[in-house]
Amino acid sequence: MSNQIENPIALAIHGGAGTITQGSINREEEEEYRRGLREPLEEGKKMLQVGVDAFDVVVHVVAMLEDNPLFNAGRGSVFTNSGTHEMDAAVMRGSDRAAGAVAGVSGIRNPIELARLVLEKSEHVLLAGAGAEEFAREMGLPFEEAAYFHTDQRYAQLLEAQKVGRVQLDHTENGGEETGVGEEKFGTVGAVACDVRGNLAAATSTGGMTNKRWGRVGDSPLIGAGTWADNRTCAVSCTGHGEYFMRWVAAYDLAALIEYRGLPLEEMANYLVKIKLREAGGEGGLIAVNRQGEVALPFNSEGMYRGWTDGTDLHVGIYRDLLG
Repeated sequence: MSNQIENPIALAIHGGAGTITQGSINREEEEEYRRGLREPLEEGKKMLQVGVDAFDVVVHVVAMLEDNPLFNAGRGSVFTNSGTHEMDAAVMRGSDRAAGAVAGVSGIRNPIELARLVLEKSEHVLLAGAGAEEFAREMGLPFEEAAYFHTDQRYAQLLEAQKVGRVQLDHTENGGEETGVGEEKFGTVGAVACDVRGNLAAATSTGGMTNKRWGRVGDSPLIGAGTWADNRTCAVSCTGHGEYFMRWVAAYDLAALIEYRGLPLEEMANYLVKIKLREAGGEGGLIAVNRQGEVALPFNSEGMYRGWTDGTDLHVGIYRDLLG
């Protein structure tokens, strides 16, 4: 293809939101998180620059985040009440609103790859549990033993959550007094992109809630709640208290606000996250991009692991109003 870029490119990623302050992680941990965001962002940027489709980019970037045990997705997923891992993921293509998602899957190295195969190789949108795992085996996706997903930090979170008999969103805000776990962090990873042809795509993946029971599923694999992409409006990936993002259909709501009110991406994203969701009691954030290459990354929590690029500059942020 021609080297001329016909449409502005853009890529944004997130690695979770919550009570993330400069006092909640030490300098070494902060650098690990920044590196964990910068590396997939740089790789995704290079892919977009050479003309790779936005859909391929977001799947690849999210798979990289799943492979990093720092983030609550894939390898770094939190533990359920029974000491297992149940993972969710979704992808959506903005050119035709094709989507694929999986919920409550275990043992799959990269759930985002399975979500992609649901889109490409099945007639369905969402597969769950044992059926989704059977589909993964038929598709030849790699599985891992339970030890692959075990991290000491996540296991400690489970033990603390079980001690007080509560479900936790990665950590809990009052953990120092009530659970001894630490600050609240909503663990999800995601990516949104706009490619040289003006196509949009979104991908989201998560390990869910620490100590969760009964097959709980959050907003991440639900199209319109935690993940959305439509070339006419925007691509969105959410992170936060999933029950609120589901009830307010947050990802689609942003697209609808843009489509029906004709207002700018950043203005509508800020309204949704900082006013509408906050007033409802929902905490978290989202990343979004449109065909003009504009990016929005609003959050109403203390921080959000995030990164974005317009194909030239590259930024990584963790705390409120601070870049790095």
